[in-house]
Amino acid sequence: MSTIQDKMFHELKSKEIFKQASDYAHQYLSEVFNRNVYPLTPDLEKLSVFDEQLPHESKLAEDVLKQLNDYGSPATTATLGARYFGFVTGSVVPVGLAAKNLATYWDQVSALNVLSPIASKLETVVEQWLVDLFELPEDTAAGFVSGTSTANLCGLAAARYRILQRNNWDINKKGLRNAPRIRVVTGAHAHSTVLKAIGILGLGHDNIEWVDVDDQGRIKVEDIPSLDENTILILQAGNVNSGAFDDFEHICRKARKSNAWIHIDGAFGLWAGAVEKLRHLTQGMKLATSWAVDGHKTLNTPYDCGITLCADKEALTAALHMSGSYIIESKERDGMFFTPEMSRRARIIELWAIMKYLGKKGIDEMVYGFHLRARQFASAISKVDGFIVENDVVFNQVIVRCENDDLTERVLFRIQEMRECWLGGSEWFGNKIMRVSICSWATTADDITSSVNSFKKAYQIESTVH
Repeated sequence: MSTIQDKMFHELKSKEIFKQASDYAHQYLSEVFNRNVYPLTPDLEKLSVFDEQLPHESKLAEDVLKQLNDYGSPATTATLGARYFGFVTGSVVPVGLAAKNLATYWDQVSALNVLSPIASKLETVVEQWLVDLFELPEDTAAGFVSGTSTANLCGLAAARYRILQRNNWDINKKGLRNAPRIRVVTGAHAHSTVLKAIGILGLGHDNIEWVDVDDQGRIKVEDIPSLDENTILILQAGNVNSGAFDDFEHICRKARKSNAWIHIDGAFGLWAGAVEKLRHLTQGMKLATSWAVDGHKTLNTPYDCGITLCADKEALTAALHMSGSYIIESKERDGMFFTPEMSRRARIIELWAIMKYLGKKGIDEMVYGFHLRARQFASAISKVDGFIVENDVVFNQVIVRCENDDLTERVLFRIQEMRECWLGGSEWFGNKIMRVSICSWATTADDITSSVNSFKKAYQIESTVH
């Protein structure tokens, strides 16, 4: 055996470094809900300790972990906590974190059943759970990917395959050169990940037929052009700024008459379909052909966790198919046929654990709680001088601005610097805004109150200074 091999066998058998890492992790969890939401400047400056040449000699594992904990831990953003409202980034349901930790030791590859029977089984089970929870067509297939960026790509790839196949064109063999034209119709507020997928798939941004949106960011039903079977219509469950939902019921019924492919980008909003008091927002979504949704946003799974759902299973697998003489297919589920990746960690383990733990009632309660906290925030901040709420709060998003763009940006920067809560900025119909995304199970009414106070302090400072 080589020296390094002996060293690693010793570390596995002694388990000391795993205990060390576990102690660090438990310490982090005990502090994360009380720490600053964003790292302090001195802690960020200390990250320079990682600016080093790759060592020539092997180092002690305990020293590597100590450096990572001592300098890395303080420089993390407390997205696990209760007052992080940026980028629609969810916290983590504790059982999901524990399941991911267990799965890390299993280190399963979920490409084939023969590689991981447990991953194959859980993907089969959760696929059916999701179909039932969202009331989707019975034969809907699910692919478990890294996030909605990839989920959108999968759904649109399936759409591209099916439309060209209808035109006797095999995209996998012939490529796009001289291929029949595919129309893409979507709203003016389509998310950037949708545009990214359109670009990657060679459908072209310049070919998009844009449809105007209303004052909440919803696609205007009356402005949707005539559709046909060569059209991909892309709708939205949860506008990235306002949280608004397109009118799926009316739009999808119209689109289905034309045999258009309907894709719904529902990164965080699709979960409204699992909540009794919010289900009206997604009414009619089952009439679509494909859907994209994240687990790591609204469901609070660990990162990363995305899901592509497709009612046309054949189109999905044909669009993402790969083959090789070394691939051992199974009569059970082989997950690689539903995703672009073959090498893919078994993220299904923590997704299954969280859904099993929460159940339908727990999912309903947790997700509806985000809505209640968002309404609380909107109500409270609208009573504070200097702030304007720009949207109807239908889900978990609140758009806030001050009287002008300059003041809005300065107040936002001040809030970020104070680190009581953290949120990002965006633009809304030409105005600079502050975007509040509430999607942590840990956010309480008191957290909302303290965050509103942070807004108030920031405004008082900036309006006085300038």
